[in-house]
Amino acid sequence: MKLIERSQYLEQLKDVVGTPDIKVITGIRRCGKSKLMQAFVKYLQETYIDANIIHIDFNLTEYEELMEYHALHDFALSKYIPDKQNFLLVDEIQNCTSFERAINSLHASEKYDIYLTGSNAFLLSSDLATLFTGRTFEIKIYPFSFKEYCLYYESSDLEAAFEAYTQEGGMAGAYLYKTDKDKYAYIADVFRTLILRDIRQKYKIRNTAVLNKLVDFMMDNISNITSVRNIMHSLNATGDTITDKTIGSYIHYLTQAFLFYPIRRYDLRGKKYLASSEKYYLADHSFRYAVLGNKNMDYGRMYENMVAIELLRRGYDVYVGKLYKKEVDFVASRQNEKIYIQVCDDISQQTTLKRETESLLKIADAYPKMIIAHTRHDVYQYEGIQIINLPDWLMG
Repeated sequence: MKLIERSQYLEQLKDVVGTPDIKVITGIRRCGKSKLMQAFVKYLQETYIDANIIHIDFNLTEYEELMEYHALHDFALSKYIPDKQNFLLVDEIQNCTSFERAINSLHASEKYDIYLTGSNAFLLSSDLATLFTGRTFEIKIYPFSFKEYCLYYESSDLEAAFEAYTQEGGMAGAYLYKTDKDKYAYIADVFRTLILRDIRQKYKIRNTAVLNKLVDFMMDNISNITSVRNIMHSLNATGDTITDKTIGSYIHYLTQAFLFYPIRRYDLRGKKYLASSEKYYLADHSFRYAVLGNKNMDYGRMYENMVAIELLRRGYDVYVGKLYKKEVDFVASRQNEKIYIQVCDDISQQTTLKRETESLLKIADAYPKMIIAHTRHDVYQYEGIQIINLPDWLMG
């Protein structure tokens, strides 16, 4: 498989070398955690020439004997070299039973600089403080961005690349297949066989039919404001009997496993979060094509999904803005920066442009406001609002 340097994440790892934290790379299945670890190992070998680098990859059968925490612990101790900088890197750590006991003991010894990757459902952000007694530093990675997609394919035609990325998404494993049919089969297999299987196993879910219906419903309603109660009523209308508690638990599992990202609503006038309703976005928009097909596709929703994930990828805190009876698709903040964003498929019609700008023009503060749409034009201004072509914005 062709590899590209995922410099954004690699730089994050370089910046924390030598810190006492347990560094944990998290993200959805098949988004490139192990490849990133391999690139980081190569960087360490080239940069810290005299260091002792212990790399255990549980994807390989040669490490099967270490899939029990005593064996992992003893192996790491046997490889330790005094008076050297000792790096311990473990891929797919969840394959070792009670792995946290070994890692906590090794971390407490203060002998190792520790880096881990693991399955999306078994190494959750919310679990890190519970699993590890030492401080953890989390590096969150996502499927390929559009910029990485263009780098991978060495694309010079931005519009053609964007059309392809809209269909193929950022699950790079699919790029190895030549036909759309095979690409979508791969993505659907990752989705159903790996991601949902992990969730079912971790939480011991027996009613898999309900989980699948919930996932399909959420994918079909990307970018819509939803609540647990509304989802419950919609699913029960098809003949199921599901409680709001079950729905709430399943949604929690799906978001904790990085399959969906919840974006909360915020009252811009009242300056408070709104309870009970959120928007949900897929970790990668290609899952929707692969699982539900491309009939009756709403490109506006897919573009909104792309922008939501890209904002998270760039490190913004993101929420949906409510102003009176109007909504702002995204309010993105990062340190002292804030941006108000509307996302649209096509704003060539004056009525659409007026509708999309209406809520932005009602915002009284001076922070930047923009509409991101597939305009196929250079950036321009409309009453102080930036109008930006989506592919250009995705390229940064």
